[in-house]
Amino acid sequence: MNLKSIATTSIVTLLLGASFAAAAAPSVRVTCEVRASRAKASVDGSGLAAGNYRGVIVSGGNTAQSPAEAAIGDEVEFDFDSNPADIREGATAISSTFVVNRQVTGKIVDAAGRTVASDTVACRIRRK
Repeated sequence: MNLKSIATTSIVTLLLGASFAAAAAPSVRVTCEVRASRAKASVDGSGLAAGNYRGVIVSGGNTAQSPAEAAIGDEVEFDFDSNPADIREGATAISSTFVVNRQVTGKIVDAAGRTVASDTVACRIRRK
């Protein structure tokens, strides 16, 4: 192999590696809040391939699943709430007592039922 071939091979390898590194792995951001008479959570995914996804939240023995939504760009967002006004605006209904031990696991699930990203978080407590 001559020096020109080695240089060309090295450049191609670097460029291919950079393109794979630029592709973001799926990730999820989970937030939740509990009040005396309300529970709410949000599951936001990014770095997703085109397709349909569902948001799922789990707390203790409680599970809620959103309707499927298409990713916009590489993102998708799901809201869960016990407040009737937010449910009318599109949030998936959960009970005000859904959150157990201030902890929620949020998941992004693809059309085949595979979890592509998940995280468990401690919920914020609001006194009002």
